Amino acid sequence: MRRSFITCVLLAAVAGVGLAAGPAAAADGEVTVFQTELQPLTVYKDPAGCQKLPAAAHVLNNTTDRPVRIYGDPFCLGPSLVVPPGHGSHVAPGSGSFSV
Repeated sequence: MRRSFITCVLLAAVAGVGLAAGPAAAADGEVTVFQTELQPLTVYKDPAGCQKLPAAAHVLNNTTDRPVRIYGDPFCLGPSLVVPPGHGSHVAPGSGSFSV
């Protein structure tokens, strides 16, 4: 009985910490996406959450203060590649996304 009470208290504490954290704050800086030479760069200023990449996305440049994750789907699910601040990466054209 005592063990299950302690387990409940610990689970409640962990759940409370998760709720107190709230939604992720936006990153400071920009994520820039190159598509083609005929299109202007797509710039995401202070991005937060999941962002769908443009259809012709080719290169992503992370100049934020946080790592950016690149996904192969539009919903930021599944396997991802981490792009540290100050780095860039090729992205597959189509239906990709990124999150901060």
